[in-house]
Amino acid sequence: MTADLLAMSGIVKEFPGVRALDGVELRVRPGEVHCLLGQNGAGKSTLIKVLSGAHPADGGTIRWRGEEISLSSPADALRRGVAAMYQELDLVPGLSVAENIFLGHEPATAGFSRRGAARGAAAGLMARLGHPEIEPDREVGSLPAASRQLVSMARALQHEARLIVMDEPTAALSAGEVDNLFRVIGELTADGVAVIYISHRMEEIRRIADRVTVIKDGRTVAAGLAVAEATTGELVALMTGGSPPELEAVGSTATERPVLEVLGLGRRGEFADVSFTVHAGEIFGLAGLVGCGRSELLETIFGARTAESGAVRVGGRRVRPGSVPAAVAAGIGLTPEERKSQALLPLLPLAANVTLASLPRLSRFGFTDRSRELAETREVVDQLQLRPADPARPIAAFSGGNQQKAVIGRWVLRGCRVLLLDEPTRGVDVGARAELYALMRRLAAEGIAIVVVSSDIPEVLALADRVLVLRDGAAVRTATAGEITESDVLDLVMEAAR
Repeated sequence: MTADLLAMSGIVKEFPGVRALDGVELRVRPGEVHCLLGQNGAGKSTLIKVLSGAHPADGGTIRWRGEEISLSSPADALRRGVAAMYQELDLVPGLSVAENIFLGHEPATAGFSRRGAARGAAAGLMARLGHPEIEPDREVGSLPAASRQLVSMARALQHEARLIVMDEPTAALSAGEVDNLFRVIGELTADGVAVIYISHRMEEIRRIADRVTVIKDGRTVAAGLAVAEATTGELVALMTGGSPPELEAVGSTATERPVLEVLGLGRRGEFADVSFTVHAGEIFGLAGLVGCGRSELLETIFGARTAESGAVRVGGRRVRPGSVPAAVAAGIGLTPEERKSQALLPLLPLAANVTLASLPRLSRFGFTDRSRELAETREVVDQLQLRPADPARPIAAFSGGNQQKAVIGRWVLRGCRVLLLDEPTRGVDVGARAELYALMRRLAAEGIAIVVVSSDIPEVLALADRVLVLRDGAAVRTATAGEITESDVLDLVMEAAR
């Protein structure tokens, strides 16, 4: 048996009123991919923050290469060889790719930063990840989500760590980019580097992980289980305490009444001449590879980008292009791809986040009616089954699934007629996914027209009444979900790469 590189035993972490970790065990060997599984709120993120030095443990021991240690800060963890790559990226938008990769430990000689060396090393790291086109001098804030994820990976790689934590690393990546990531992970583990891999995508876990540890309610329910010895159903049952939820096609609630009309919409370099109609009660899916223009299309419909051609109509009336207030007034709501950075006010309570789009109605003479705000938030909490049901709790303290419900609840409270959902189940565990699926269908049954973007093709096909396939910014096929298969969609989106 190989000696453990990392051994965390009996780890306890408490916050006011909450025991987030209650005696967690995690043992990782050199050169293995060890998957950490658990529902949102199970304690995975807290455990990783203890390992990375961001949170001090309140109990238990950490052994690194057989020596008991205490980690006082992330810098301390890095010095020992532990690097973490978080799902919610901690990049600085105003700095360049190279500056982000080497932030805090820039190459220097005699006290002077060697920017040329940093740029050269950054270029080499991006080439290693299969993306030499991401230039070292490019400002990170101007990059799409998938490219920012790759910059975060490059930063973890340059530390030459012996243990790298990857939290949902493929959430914004295309199939080809996932292959590149797995290639890099294979190179790392061949050199003896260990990887702790966190993902809700079971197909990835089965493909890449050697062993798995499952956490539920802050406790370890399975430690170091060989992935080959457990079925997907067994792993899900360990996470949830029950059977895996199934996403099955159900009867459509779509009517013949058009609500959203997209007419020849285009933006140079992003998408061109896209047209479709969504009816009341219909769920309309957009499928395509990351970078095909899906998110840009939704943001243009919402007015966050200005269309260069075409028009958007809601209820037969044209919506002024390039104006979010006009889109919201017309009844359009958007849950963006990156909810924490683009949709949430993390330091404010749930109530403030849910009522954000309804403040004019809840305010008088510039002051918000707090009692009314709390009352209406509680209605949304009950309707969407948000947990915990505490309007005063900071939104950052909620799980990913409940944060997503809060953003959707914002538009439900606003009375939207069109709901645009960009990767609504990204980073959400299997139990919360089932709840979000049920919520989408319930909202559609109430007459809302829903447009959903997802990188999970089976998810789109099971949820949507109709699907539009995008490739390189062009609409290549629209079909009912029953007329098109996952293989059909893959053939269409991959055709240009052949």
